[in-house]
Amino acid sequence: MAAPCRIAGCKTAVHVELETHELCLSHFTLQVERACNDMRVEASRGAATGERREEILRYIGQQGGLLARIATNTPRLPDEQKARILSTFLTLMNLRESLDRAAARQPHLPSSNSSPAST
Repeated sequence: MAAPCRIAGCKTAVHVELETHELCLSHFTLQVERACNDMRVEASRGAATGERREEILRYIGQQGGLLARIATNTPRLPDEQKARILSTFLTLMNLRESLDRAAARQPHLPSSNSSPAST
């Protein structure tokens, strides 16, 4: 039996892939989307240095990979969970675009065309 989500009051079981986070899929995707929003704001203000940009790119790749494993390794996800995963993928993609736009505005930051999933 999977453990319940660590968020107070949530009794939803945690997917095997999310055991280290101790979050159900809904709370995990909300956490990722909040983090993406914070990073997008950081990037749009020009606060993301080259090193920070690489950290953000790794985050995008790691979270995207984790969501992909959940989506493809789970026999049958309810439509609501599929929609949450797709929405979070879109948020990750939008963060990547925001990061690239911010880098383009700052000529001293190289624009990376490398895949974040290759970390």
